Amino acid sequence: MTSEFRNIRPAYGFDEVSIVPGQITVNPDLVSTNLSIGNINISVPIIASAMDAVSSPSFMKCIDELGGLAVMNLEGVQSRYVDPTDALNRIVNAGPDDSTTVLQDVYSVPINENLLSDRIQEIKKLGINCVVSVTPLNAKKLSQIAVEAGADVIVVQSTVTTARHSSKSITGLVFDDLIKKLAVPVVVGNCVTYDAALELLETGISGLIVGVGPGAACTTREVTGVGVPQVTATIDCAAARDKYFKEYGRYVPIITDGGIRTGGDLCKAVVSGADAVMIGTPLVQSQEAPGKGYNWGMASPHPDLPRGVRVEVGITAPLKQILFGPTSMNNGTQNFVGALKTCMGMVGASNIKEMHSAELVLAPSIKTEGKFFQLR
Repeated sequence: MTSEFRNIRPAYGFDEVSIVPGQITVNPDLVSTNLSIGNINISVPIIASAMDAVSSPSFMKCIDELGGLAVMNLEGVQSRYVDPTDALNRIVNAGPDDSTTVLQDVYSVPINENLLSDRIQEIKKLGINCVVSVTPLNAKKLSQIAVEAGADVIVVQSTVTTARHSSKSITGLVFDDLIKKLAVPVVVGNCVTYDAALELLETGISGLIVGVGPGAACTTREVTGVGVPQVTATIDCAAARDKYFKEYGRYVPIITDGGIRTGGDLCKAVVSGADAVMIGTPLVQSQEAPGKGYNWGMASPHPDLPRGVRVEVGITAPLKQILFGPTSMNNGTQNFVGALKTCMGMVGASNIKEMHSAELVLAPSIKTEGKFFQLR
């Protein structure tokens, strides 16, 4: 009898790789970080996560004015409470041992479809892009309401989303059909593999979100054991994007979601193939974020199997300083855009797509080599 051994391929995260400088350099003032998703054009490839601690109408206005984008969770407190202030305060003020129970209670209030429409109209009256997120379970119903209310982009997002899904539903969510009915760009996530990414791209989506479990407030990897480190996940999904573009001539941006703590992480995500990044916790640290220095994931209040935890990250600076500086912090946690442009200059990339051609090396000692006095 012959035994067959399964091969386990290596996979890498941000701390295990490093970017190689290019043969030429470019003045950072000359680089472009522009990104297009459907008809939306932004100058900063940073998207605020669809977390209630991050994205509110007022925060969306702030990041829009700075050139970025934010996604509002259509199944969060903004669509459950006329004034979500008290609900947010309950979560923020809960004790460490009670936070999950409080989250479950706060999110047990039903979604108000009329309030959902009102909130989207509130965002549109601010004169900004309105991007909203729904889970696959509620996508058909809530996304239609959102588009009728004026939403510009629909994000269908869950921990793991695939083009094919087996369920008890007679007619499950079919992305091809959803896209035709909505007539607005549809971005889908989350995904971490080449084959699943390619199938999703072939449905006609306008953007693909990459990442399972790397977020600071997410415990999916601990609870279920599922996840792929972000560098490998981004490389694999970007390869699917490039194959799809070669065959069909339609370029679909890749958005790496989660695990990005510093400007260096952002740069490594882009070199891995991302066109933009989705960030939660670093933006929660801004004075404008509704989380008041706390963050929690979309799966944190799950009634049966919570896959997230409320984390205290503190408030460090205004949003503008976190994105653009100036900063006295030397750990890369502020001036994300400055770090990206400086890195682009070092690798000789004048735009995001050119940065995809920069070289990555496996570098397990990159953060410790020569850093004796910093680490002791």
